[in-house]
Amino acid sequence: MSPQTSTRRMLQRQIMPLDRDFDVMALYVDTEEARLDADKYEVGGNRAAKDLNNAAVRQSTSTGKSLHPDQIESRTALRVPQGEKLSFGTYFNAFPASYWRRWTVVDAVRLTVTLRGEGATLLVYKSMARGHSQRVDSAETSGSGSETFTFDLTLKPFIDGGWYWYDVVAGDGDVVVESAEWSAEVPEDRAQHGTTDVAITTMNRPDFCAELLVQLGEAEELHPYLDTVMVMEQGTDKVTGSDHFATAEKLLGSTLTVLEQGNLGGSGGYARGQLESVKRGSATYSLMMDDDVVCEPEGIIRAVTFADLAKRPTIVGGHMFNIFSRSRLHSFGEIVQPWKFWWESPKDTFPDWDFAARNLRSARWLHKRVDVDFNGWFMCLIPRVVLEEVGLSLPLFLKWDDSEFGLRARAHGFPTVTLPGAAVWHVPWTDKNDAVDWQSYLHQRNRFVAALLHSTYPNGGRMVRESRNHQIAHLVSMQYSTVEMRHQALLDVLSGPDHLHQRLPETLTYVNGIRKPFQDAKLEVDRDAFPPVRREKPPRKGRDSAEVPSRVSQLVSAGLQPLRQLKKPRELSREFPEAEVRAMDAKWYRLASYDSAIVSMNDGTSAAFYQRDPEKFRELLTKTLKLHEQLKKEWPRLAQEYRAALGDITSPETWEQTLAPWLGQDPSGSDD
Repeated sequence: MSPQTSTRRMLQRQIMPLDRDFDVMALYVDTEEARLDADKYEVGGNRAAKDLNNAAVRQSTSTGKSLHPDQIESRTALRVPQGEKLSFGTYFNAFPASYWRRWTVVDAVRLTVTLRGEGATLLVYKSMARGHSQRVDSAETSGSGSETFTFDLTLKPFIDGGWYWYDVVAGDGDVVVESAEWSAEVPEDRAQHGTTDVAITTMNRPDFCAELLVQLGEAEELHPYLDTVMVMEQGTDKVTGSDHFATAEKLLGSTLTVLEQGNLGGSGGYARGQLESVKRGSATYSLMMDDDVVCEPEGIIRAVTFADLAKRPTIVGGHMFNIFSRSRLHSFGEIVQPWKFWWESPKDTFPDWDFAARNLRSARWLHKRVDVDFNGWFMCLIPRVVLEEVGLSLPLFLKWDDSEFGLRARAHGFPTVTLPGAAVWHVPWTDKNDAVDWQSYLHQRNRFVAALLHSTYPNGGRMVRESRNHQIAHLVSMQYSTVEMRHQALLDVLSGPDHLHQRLPETLTYVNGIRKPFQDAKLEVDRDAFPPVRREKPPRKGRDSAEVPSRVSQLVSAGLQPLRQLKKPRELSREFPEAEVRAMDAKWYRLASYDSAIVSMNDGTSAAFYQRDPEKFRELLTKTLKLHEQLKKEWPRLAQEYRAALGDITSPETWEQTLAPWLGQDPSGSDD
């Protein structure tokens, strides 16, 4: 038997930011020195202390060096001024060796760098999982013309973590880093790259969505990787009406298609894209992407390349950066904590990491490989064969569709990898109010549905107890609409899986109907729409309402508050709020001390007038206790019922029935 032939394939190339965007420059090239002496700030198990230490370290690491716009000579070339040193050990230009080592067929890479300029030095480094770096090799230019250097590098020592990167030092004159590529010998049957459908779900964000399409269209190097760019239009303010849409159409041509349908939420939109991708059968992958992101197109190419060379069909996701502070990474990976059954970053990582203040080479924790359970569908590449085997999205409208799919795929042997160097910029979750507003219904229902399908613990671990405690916290916070929506979510879970597809088209109307009668759900954008603050008695001992009570005080308060809630409210509080509470301060232990309050929402656009109601508290508390006891009792039956129905719920055939009113329509929504 003859040995399999191989061919060389590019894995990753050096890139500079689009439009010379200096808000993100730290993600592409690094002017700072590595400061590993700060390692002591990255150890310890207390997350709050870690975050405080992280902030302190950020304040101490900047040297003030910056790049001039003229140094960027092209999308792939950068000029290093005379006598200066720049590092490409950055998020977008370092090579994440441990991810390639763990998940792909690649066992060695070749770095090829072209420099122009006399007396320049090229330094190649690697790091290990602990973050310690080592110089691997170096080279110097011998003349003023272009010279190309190659370095063959093994991936063998990167089993737990580590990166490769290169630094460039200019000599007596400027040096231009004209290009740099990471490539590998791969089997002949992996030589050709796959293609992807792009599935973008949009609703009433026409300009944002159209600008994203323009981004995809302007990246000509991306076009060979695109099969179809599908926009699932679910709004009334349509993407086709944007001033940018004509440009997107011109750039993408026949690759672009707009599919109109009713508002089925993100899961219904993505399921439509997945269904179309499976039915067409021409693309290797289907890429889920939000409509309100700014994209780095090179990340899509990297995701496709990584998936092409994965050992087995693998979901490849990108990271999310903060669109308002664009050097800040929102999370380096997401898991579902099994006992709590809740999303979180792994304990040995930091959320909200600012690369502009602390570079990759200085942050030892970033050098460990982070393995994940799922990737958000703001950017997530799914092999078509995975969709064909495990089914499409659950009909959840919003929330938990992406995480449930990751868990389901893993159960079938298909891992998810969140790949460094593939990313989008998106509104961070911290700026949303979805634990209190209408989306709280979806959080509650969908989390329980996912746990019934995938939890390995009896009764979902601590889920039932935690849900009950959260309900009580919302009750003492006067958030009665939230409690009622979460109650209905549990009743719907108890009704069985059939309601998921049936209710999908009417989800918004249904949930808003539940919350509409409640005072705390009536939002006003103008503060003067509410009465002024008046209080019968001043705060005890002049205490500031923003003070955080001790842990002991919180425990005592948690025990006493249900009794206080049954007392008659202060009479003046029926007409006037006793305080104004900022969203960031609206914790249960603070709200519970008032009989009424004006509470602002996390997005900063509106506020509500909360009022304590003893009768409503008693009614909802009784319902809470009964429902959670029922849920605990019926968990085994429900888990069996949901798991038995999963294949049918997520099948293309079932989704075709749900989507039937909109299938076979042209972009204008009329029949073919």
